[in-house]
Amino acid sequence: MSNLANQLVIAEREEVARAIRLLLATPLIGARTAPEAFDLVRRRREPVEKWFDYYCGWSLVVEPRLGYARLAKVRVADDPTRPARRHRTGRAPFDRRRYTLLCVVAAELLGVPVTTVGLLADRVVQASAVDPVLPPFDTSSRAERMAFVDALRLLESVGAVDVVDGATESFVDSADAKVLYRVDATLLMRLLVSPVGASQVAVPADEVPLRFTELLTRLSRERRYGDTDEPASEVQRNLWLRHSVFRKLVDDPVVHRDDLTPAELAYLSSPTGGQLLRRAADQAGLLVEERAEGVMLIDPDGVATDNRFPDDSGNAKIAALLLLDVITSAPGPVAVEQLRTEADALLGRFPKWAKGYRGEDGATRLVADAVDVLKAFGLVRLDSGVVRARPVATRYAVSRTSTDDVEDES
Repeated sequence: MSNLANQLVIAEREEVARAIRLLLATPLIGARTAPEAFDLVRRRREPVEKWFDYYCGWSLVVEPRLGYARLAKVRVADDPTRPARRHRTGRAPFDRRRYTLLCVVAAELLGVPVTTVGLLADRVVQASAVDPVLPPFDTSSRAERMAFVDALRLLESVGAVDVVDGATESFVDSADAKVLYRVDATLLMRLLVSPVGASQVAVPADEVPLRFTELLTRLSRERRYGDTDEPASEVQRNLWLRHSVFRKLVDDPVVHRDDLTPAELAYLSSPTGGQLLRRAADQAGLLVEERAEGVMLIDPDGVATDNRFPDDSGNAKIAALLLLDVITSAPGPVAVEQLRTEADALLGRFPKWAKGYRGEDGATRLVADAVDVLKAFGLVRLDSGVVRARPVATRYAVSRTSTDDVEDES
């Protein structure tokens, strides 16, 4: 093979690997919002599509004419660590009201190719009024308008709604704001990736909290593994094991062996599982870090990373790193109250830092946010007011003396 041919093969492999990692970080890539990323996925569609289907059982839809690529990341997991976030300073997670409005707004947008913020708000008011399960939507309330805007801006960020004239944020200040939208109904439909439609598992509203795990399982059931909770054949069982293990490996920061089922652990520990793990990582440009306690896939370029730790981009992450050292250096589990004392000392030591956490409950909120960060990265467990470090936590622990390096950050 000539040098030119070798270079072309290497370039193709690198592009395929990068496209895989881009989709892991951003499962919905639009031509308008990320033109270079979309063009790469479009050009390397076939090998990327095969990689996700073989290892994860996830489908990839690329629509060149409509300008989007959608990876359907299906998992049966009740994971509160990855909420939708508001597109404003602070990136606060969506609350229940915002999720409700997001669903109602998306449903109302399906029937109109073009609309205004006022007309859309009126449709949401009417839809909420006729559905006994939904709370009424009051456009005279600034808090309600802000929640409505947060839902709309999320849809804007994925390209499902395009602002033709005006600014969505203006609706927060006035219900009479003038904003014109163009709606991509096809992309709206692609936002939902559950194999089973929600209407097929409809139950009375008061039963949802009690049957949430069951309903989530039913929504996520995939026919390729059989119609029952357990795969019917050996082929289906092996397919499910491969996909369930690799879904965790590529989607979670770290996979602890004690989080796997006995069957998943046996598969990952087998010669076949180990060989597939190394091959999948190589094809995606990832590194494998394997220890007695678990396995981690690392992207040296950070392309597949949608969230970083350690990271000084927020006060909660800085506090998380410092409190992690307290947790890992303790001989046993650490009470949240002890972490609150540590956080209070940090706030007193650095008066110009973490200004958003000042006040009577500042240390309490800082600890809560820091522990949420640590839980999201699989570094700790929180049980009944006690925090326990997981094995991977020692990887990130820092010396207690490093608190001198905390930056003054508002």
